[in-house]
Amino acid sequence: MTMMTKESRKWLGFSVCFIALTLVIGVGTVGASPQVQAQYAPSQGSGNGEVTFYVTRHGRTMFNTVHRAQGWADTPLTEPGVEVAEQLGKGLRDVWFVAAWSSDSGRARETARLILANNGQQSLPLNESKNFRESGFGIYEGAYDEEMWGDAGKTLDYETYEATMQAVISGEIGITEILGAVKGLDTTGLAEDYDMVRIRMRKQLDEIATATAARGGGNVLVVAHGISILALISDMTDKRPAGGQLENASVTKIIYKDGGYEVTEIGNMDYVNKGK
Repeated sequence: MTMMTKESRKWLGFSVCFIALTLVIGVGTVGASPQVQAQYAPSQGSGNGEVTFYVTRHGRTMFNTVHRAQGWADTPLTEPGVEVAEQLGKGLRDVWFVAAWSSDSGRARETARLILANNGQQSLPLNESKNFRESGFGIYEGAYDEEMWGDAGKTLDYETYEATMQAVISGEIGITEILGAVKGLDTTGLAEDYDMVRIRMRKQLDEIATATAARGGGNVLVVAHGISILALISDMTDKRPAGGQLENASVTKIIYKDGGYEVTEIGNMDYVNKGK
């Protein structure tokens, strides 16, 4: 058996320490909180503490296609859903992200990974948070949109689904009223109202914003959901997306600076068009 010299043992010890450190830095930050990432990730921010969030709705899914309610329920992206996520990634090639987040729903996770793969940052760790989920619809999960929104509309004195949707599009009623109606009809106790969604979304955004600003700022990708994004920005701006809804893979840009938020884009599809 070959005996190790003192010098060999020293280099072996150094190698083991180096490998352990590499594992902590390279693997330990995957899915970690911003506070944990801040300990290891080098700053690639703007240097002035300003954080720009590119908040996008996931690509089109199977339930989107067949017009079924999809809150905490989850279905995969369709082929067009994959395509639009890839196009968004290509349209964001000139945007360097210092962090990437998604909800813990498969459709959001898949969209985020497709975006990063197509903007050249496929090695960027993807963090997930249940706080970025879509609104929970309780007993209506998986039901046809017409049933859920039609029932909710009737409690708000709109006799038909069509009348309810027209009121939403025109701004006559908003997500506060419509989500409140769904929660009032739910018998499972799992449906969420507007305040519940807004508070959890804002809590997570605040945590990411302050941690990223402390590292010098930069661009952050967030993939979430149509209603939850609208709830998030509802107390940041009076502006609404065209038609009252966010398109799949549209971008809502939010700038955080000096403790405050400014919404500069809502439901922007220019990035997708650029990537086509």
